[in-house]
Amino acid sequence: MKKILKFLGIAIVIFGLIQLIPVNKANPPVQKTENFVSVFRTPVEVQEMLKSACYDCHSNETKYPDYAKIAPVSWAIKEHVNEGREHLNFSIWSSYNQDLKKNMLESTIADLQQNRMPLAGYMVYHPDANLSDAQKKVLIQYFSDILKSGKY
Repeated sequence: MKKILKFLGIAIVIFGLIQLIPVNKANPPVQKTENFVSVFRTPVEVQEMLKSACYDCHSNETKYPDYAKIAPVSWAIKEHVNEGREHLNFSIWSSYNQDLKKNMLESTIADLQQNRMPLAGYMVYHPDANLSDAQKKVLIQYFSDILKSGKY
């Protein structure tokens, strides 16, 4: 019993100490001239879908939930956001070259069609990100139209 209490005490101290390790959750500024929704004058309906299902991980407009203040959860969320932004960041859309933009549009369409995005784990805590089939079709059509236009 003493060993269990000692272990629990050490675990609580370690858990308390890791809370002191800061995680930078500040979002970089968003330039309207680079932001996807501004560049394409995205309809409000599509903007709302993108912001609820994509922007927390794929933009500089991340809204961190309250549980993102607790380590080690905060570390995992920050890593996930960083990774998402590496793959696609709607906030810096204009900074990408044409080939990358084309690839991102194609990948996004495929991810939506194959239900790879939004991630299931994300939707558990963000039910508004759970897009209906009709909403996915709207997004797929929107991205496809941009792709077909060649003006991305």
